[in-house]
Amino acid sequence: MKKIVVLGSINIDTILNIARLPLPGETMAMHDRSIAGGGKGANQAIAAVRAGAETSFIAKIGKDHAADFMIDTFKNDGLNIQNVTEDNVAGTGKAYILLDDHGQNSILIYGGANQTITVEDIKNASETIKSADCLITEFETPLEASTEAFRIAKANNVLTILNPAPAKQNIPEELLKLTDIIVPNETEAQAITGIEVVAEPSMAQAAKKMHAMGVKNVIITVGANGSFYSQSEKSGFVNAYKVNTVDTTAAGDTFIGYLASKLDSDLSNIEEAMKFASKASSITVQTQGAQNSIPYVKDVEI
Repeated sequence: MKKIVVLGSINIDTILNIARLPLPGETMAMHDRSIAGGGKGANQAIAAVRAGAETSFIAKIGKDHAADFMIDTFKNDGLNIQNVTEDNVAGTGKAYILLDDHGQNSILIYGGANQTITVEDIKNASETIKSADCLITEFETPLEASTEAFRIAKANNVLTILNPAPAKQNIPEELLKLTDIIVPNETEAQAITGIEVVAEPSMAQAAKKMHAMGVKNVIITVGANGSFYSQSEKSGFVNAYKVNTVDTTAAGDTFIGYLASKLDSDLSNIEEAMKFASKASSITVQTQGAQNSIPYVKDVEI
C-alpha cells in the first residue's frame, strides 16, 4: 500500500449558490446555502485515503466546533491525524465559495489556524515524512513549513508533489528545486511563468520555463479539457472524461490525491496515473461540495 503524507489546510466551506458571479457593487439573492468540510490539504488527504493509500495529514485546527466536525470526518475515513495539532488563538480555517449555475466557483479564504503551522511542527512530524513514499503540499499553509517538509522528504528519497495553489508568483527557488512534480492549473501556471496557457503549445512553453526553474516534472491541469505533462524526455496530453459538471470544487484536489496514490516512484506510469486521477475528478464534479463529492476507489474505473 502506498504511504502518502499531506501537509496542508483545513477549512470549513460555506457554499453560496448563485445564478452567476456578482458584478462589482451588485447585490444578489442566493438560491441556497450549505456547509461542508474543505481546505485544499484536507481534500487532497481525503482523496488519497479514499484512493486506497495509507495517508497521514500534517495540519492545524482551532479550538472550536468546526475543528470537531473536521476531526470526525478524518476519523471516519481512516486518515492518520497524529500530526493534526491545535492552535489556542486562531480559529479553524474558513472558505466562502460562490457557486454559479454552470458549476464554476470563486472562493474567499480565511486562513486561521492554517497560517500558524511552523517549522517546528514539521520537525515534530519528521518521522512520518521520512517513512512516506510521497509528500504533497500546497500554498494554503506557510511557505517556510512547506520548504522544511520538502527538505526532510528529499533527504530521505521521498517523492514530492507541489500544488502551487492559490496562485503565487515568485515561488522560492529552493522549494522549486526540492519539487519532483509541480501540478498547477492554467491560472497558476501563468502566475508562475507569465505565459498564458490556452493550448498545448503554450502548455509546453510554460512547462519548459518551470523546468528551467528547477522542477523536473510538470503536470498542468486544464479543467474539463484534461491535463498536460512534461518530463525531461517526453510529454503528452491526457483528455478529461466528459460529464455533466455540477460543481468544480475539490476537482483539482481529487486529481492530486488520486495521482499520488497511483504513481510509481520512478514516474514510469505517469499517463496511467493521470487517467486514473482524471476519472476520479470527473466523479467529483458531478456532486456539489468538496469532501462529500470525493469518490472512493471502488467507484473509479478506467
